[in-house]
Amino acid sequence: MYPDIIYYNGRFKGYGTFDKQISAVAIKGKRFMKFGSDQEILNLKNENTIIIDLHDKVVIPGLNDSHIHLIRGGLNFNMELRWDGLNNLNDALFKLKEQAMRTPSPQWVRVIGGWSEFQFKEKRMPTLDEINVISEDTPVFILHLYDRALLNRAAIKAIGYDKNTKELPGTSIQRDRDGNPTGMLIATPNAIILYSALAQGPKLNTQDQINSTIHFMRELNRLGITSVVDAGGGFQNYPNDYDVINRLNQAHQLSVRIAYNLFTQNPGHELEDFEKWTKTSKYKEGDDYYHHNGAGEMLVFSAADFEDFLQARPDLANTMEAQLEPVVRLLAQNAWPFRLHATYDETITRALNVYEKINHEIPLNTLNWFFDHAETISEKSIERVRNLGGGIAIQNRMAFQGEYFIERYGQKNILYSPPIRKILDAGISVGMGTDATRVSSYNPWLCLYWLTTGKSIGGTQLYDESNILSREKAIELYTRGSAWFSNDQAEKGSFIENQLADFAVLSKDFFSVAEEEIKNIYSVMTVLGGEIVHASDEFIKFNPMLPAISPVWSPVKYNGTYAGHALTEIKNQK
Repeated sequence: MYPDIIYYNGRFKGYGTFDKQISAVAIKGKRFMKFGSDQEILNLKNENTIIIDLHDKVVIPGLNDSHIHLIRGGLNFNMELRWDGLNNLNDALFKLKEQAMRTPSPQWVRVIGGWSEFQFKEKRMPTLDEINVISEDTPVFILHLYDRALLNRAAIKAIGYDKNTKELPGTSIQRDRDGNPTGMLIATPNAIILYSALAQGPKLNTQDQINSTIHFMRELNRLGITSVVDAGGGFQNYPNDYDVINRLNQAHQLSVRIAYNLFTQNPGHELEDFEKWTKTSKYKEGDDYYHHNGAGEMLVFSAADFEDFLQARPDLANTMEAQLEPVVRLLAQNAWPFRLHATYDETITRALNVYEKINHEIPLNTLNWFFDHAETISEKSIERVRNLGGGIAIQNRMAFQGEYFIERYGQKNILYSPPIRKILDAGISVGMGTDATRVSSYNPWLCLYWLTTGKSIGGTQLYDESNILSREKAIELYTRGSAWFSNDQAEKGSFIENQLADFAVLSKDFFSVAEEEIKNIYSVMTVLGGEIVHASDEFIKFNPMLPAISPVWSPVKYNGTYAGHALTEIKNQK
């Protein structure tokens, strides 16, 4: 049996090859056939085998974001102006002004997450006066983490807010002395005011949403991502908002493997949602590129504890346990894995009380269930999670909000928020991710920077050596570790024969570059199932064609993506 393709003259560094000198791989079909030296692997070829030189680049397994909102992000990507990676607020405002001039009515200019004022040299957010000067007629909506949104006067008019608009519980509308909204919407700490205002903006048409999703996946490929677990999300309705991804999968146009969770949409009717879905959907239904992954990250709305560190920790409703228990029991009875958004240990403790009760009736240790976030999880709760066979999906939200956490809770309390090393020492499965795109950037290298340096994106030292990971361990968690969270650890995430042939060839050696260079790493070639889905630099001739960006006014077309990096690649696609 001869390989279809051989990649040689590389340095393969991932689980399965960390302790070996591996420079080449043979691929048959969509899977790794054999790893070895150049001579050993090249001897396997025949006249039909394709041979590709890796130019002595470092190669890692394809990165796997275990908590991202790709489906929602893809639908909106082409109409959002990204400030991810910019280091100057003046540059950000200039891009905003330019985009406001080219955006046609009734569309908005949106800056939706992925940035923090600490990344800017000015160390501040834009003001309402600044965004009102930028555009009088085109609505401008800027989302800052999940704590506030800044709207210019045109956007306030577009959503119909005036002095008579009432705040929802846990929200605030900043007003002037006459009671009129100023344009600042604040989560105190309920972010529903931010979601609902954003949801009133115009959407792209279906063909533009398809185009947008293709370009978002290619941007993830450019950064080395080959797999994700989509965590659902607010105002992401099943099955309607999944139609674009379904179409792309049926057309064999997915360049990222997606395991999707179903996120309940109806407060007070969560059990009804899951009763319906467990009758119509099957766990793991789908294929290697797109499949169902269970329930969450929201199981019941009463368990939402909001990660806004500008506000005090909210106390959850007394009804939480009574609402959560029947949902988790139903999921366990149907052998559905489940995930729960839980920032604080107080939330985790109460959820574990429910889980332990159900575990006496239906063992949970085979379900690959897990908590998301867990910034303040205690050692006692870590032990309880381990005893129930659960996992913890960790994201780099502290890289964007660490300064706020320190201001509220102190430097001592951030040292183990989250306590990654303690969780790993307990033997709990850990996967890494970003929670992009509305808070953190989708760039995985910011997360890997945070993991291995203990610093925020603004350079604040959050952790000491007791809670910082080696670069090898960080890559393992972002690949093999994350595969556990879609129950795919036997299929991907490692350099092991017969696993899916997903890998990324890096622009720089992650394992040796200076700390600050980690944030600038990208993939010069990304391979999914043996097929090249992205290539740049010396591999540009292998880059698959992209459709022209639509709509014609798209911010991506004019500004590129992360710090403008994809602009060159897009221009190369005529």
